Amino acid sequence: MSKIIVIGGHGRVARLLTPILVSRGDTVTSIIRNPDQAAELESLGAKPVVADVEKLTIDSFGDVIQGHDAVVWSAGAGGGNPSRTWAIDRDAAIYSMQAAKIQGVSRYVMVSYSGSYINHGVDEHNDFFTYAQSKAIADAVLRNSGLDYTIVGPGALTHEPGSGLVSPAEAQGSVPRADVAAFVAAVLHDPTSIGQTYRFTSGDTAIADFVKSGGTH
Repeated sequence: MSKIIVIGGHGRVARLLTPILVSRGDTVTSIIRNPDQAAELESLGAKPVVADVEKLTIDSFGDVIQGHDAVVWSAGAGGGNPSRTWAIDRDAAIYSMQAAKIQGVSRYVMVSYSGSYINHGVDEHNDFFTYAQSKAIADAVLRNSGLDYTIVGPGALTHEPGSGLVSPAEAQGSVPRADVAAFVAAVLHDPTSIGQTYRFTSGDTAIADFVKSGGTH
């Protein structure tokens, strides 16, 4: 049993992840911005904590992270506002890593996306650039953090039912959010995933086997 803090606890992937973790005996703390979401998180078995990650400092991130065994970053600005994207997908994510390091919470799982390469190739005039740049920076910092990290990089997300089967990411590939949640749950309890980046879409390999096969940098 582990104490896991999920930052961005009301996101779609996080809400699918939480009952998986609870069902196997983990204790889940869910960080949410809107207190109206607390009851829903409680119904999933999580302990909600209201905090606006856009406004948290390294110290205040440390206050909520301390005492946990693992951090899952599943927060995001959701696009549409470049300043919020920089503040959440880049800056707040990095603050949470620094806080985890200070608090001695070494296990850190980042929910990213399959294209988060430093040479992502998104034109800086494209509306998607801020997100692509933020994720590439945050992932790069995480790899250099000294934390026991895993980066989960799915393709385009869908609402389809999960199949439990994935393959290395293809340019136009997609994957159900349910499989992303199952993937995060799998890496959290598999130490062979530490130090790995997984880029994947739907496919024909069981998630547990894909995790053990090594990352797809």
